Amino acid sequence: MQENALSTIQCDQCLTVVHLPSLDHRQRAVCPKCGHTLLTYRYHQNDKVLAFAISALIFLGLSLPFNFLSFRASGIQHQIALPDSFNALLNQDYLSLAIITGLATVVFPGLVLTGIMILSHCRKHNKKPVFVKHVFFWVKALMPWSMAEIFLVGTLVSLIKISSMADIAIGLSFYAFIAFSVCMTACIIQFDINRYAFWIFGEVPPPKPLTPAVASVSIQRTWALLVTAALLYIPANMLPIMHTEMFGRDEPSTIVGGAITLWQSGDYPVAIIILIASVIIPVAKIIILAWLNLTVQRGLEKRARIRTRFYRVTEGIGRWSMIDVFVVAVLVALVQLGNTLSIYPGPAALAFCGVVFVTMVAAMTFDTRLIWQNRK
Repeated sequence: MQENALSTIQCDQCLTVVHLPSLDHRQRAVCPKCGHTLLTYRYHQNDKVLAFAISALIFLGLSLPFNFLSFRASGIQHQIALPDSFNALLNQDYLSLAIITGLATVVFPGLVLTGIMILSHCRKHNKKPVFVKHVFFWVKALMPWSMAEIFLVGTLVSLIKISSMADIAIGLSFYAFIAFSVCMTACIIQFDINRYAFWIFGEVPPPKPLTPAVASVSIQRTWALLVTAALLYIPANMLPIMHTEMFGRDEPSTIVGGAITLWQSGDYPVAIIILIASVIIPVAKIIILAWLNLTVQRGLEKRARIRTRFYRVTEGIGRWSMIDVFVVAVLVALVQLGNTLSIYPGPAALAFCGVVFVTMVAAMTFDTRLIWQNRK
C-alpha cells in the first residue's frame, strides 16, 4: 500500500522546495540538499500513535500514587512515591529545581501525550475543531522539553551510585514509569509532525522569510545565550552539585568529583555516562554552536551540509545533560535518614540546569537557513 498524497514541502532548514513522491511503508522523504527528514510513512501510523499515547498516559497515572523506590540503611527505611522527589526539593528550599524537575518529567510529557492523543483522535475521525491548531502548536513547542526518558536514566544512575550504601527496593510505580517512558518514546518515534501539519493546514506552514533583520537577531541572540551558558558553566563545575551528610559529616561533591568517585569505585560505565553527559556534551555544544554562529556571521559557504549535520547532532543530544540534575533530584528525595545519612542539593545543580536550558534555547534560536543562504 502506498501513500497517495503527492505534494510539495519547503525544507525549514535550507528553504529548498521538494516535490514529495508517494511513500511506501517505512519510507521517508529526505531533503536532497541538506539531508533533513521531511516526511515519514508507516502502515496504520495514526492508529499506532493514538494507541501508544493512551498507553503512556495510563502508565504515567499509575507511576504517581504507588511506591517508587525504597532505601534502607542502618535499620532505617525510607520510601518515596514519584511526587515525593519534587516535595523533597521544595523542603530543601529549591523551588525552581523542583518546578523544573516536575515540569520536565511529568507535566510536559503528560501535556504532549494528551495533545498527541487529541490530534490523532481528531485525525482518525477527520474532524478539525477550532482548538486543534492550538493543540498542534503546544505539542510542537513542548516536545523538546519533555524529558521522561532522561529522568529514567538518571534514576538508574542514582541507584547505582548508592547501591553500595544500602539496600534498594523498586516499587510498582517504578515499573509503571519504565512502561510509560517506553510507550512515550514509541509514540514520539511514530509521530510525524509534518504529516499532522498537512492534515490540519493543507500544507506545512512555511518558515518566516529570512530577511537581514531576522538573520541579525538570530546571530546576536545566539551569541548572548552562548556567553550566558559559558558563564553559568563555571559555577556549575566549581561549586558542589550535592552534599552527602553521613553521621554529621558533610561531604560536598562536584560533577567531575562525582564521576571520579564512581570511576575509583569501579562503576566505569556510569562514570563515563556522567562525564559525557555533564562535562563533554555541554562544552561541545557551546563550542559547536559558537563555531556555527561564527561561520554564518562571516558568510562562510563551504561544507554547508557538514555544518548542518553538526547542528542536528548538537540539538539532539543537548537535553541529555539533564541526567546529573535528575540524579540529584532522586537522591535528595530518597536518601533522607536524618543524621545517619542524608543527601542535599548543592548550588551547582541550579547553575548546571541553567547551562542545559540556555544551550537548548541557543540551538533553537540559531537559524540553520543562514548556513545555506549564500548557497546556490
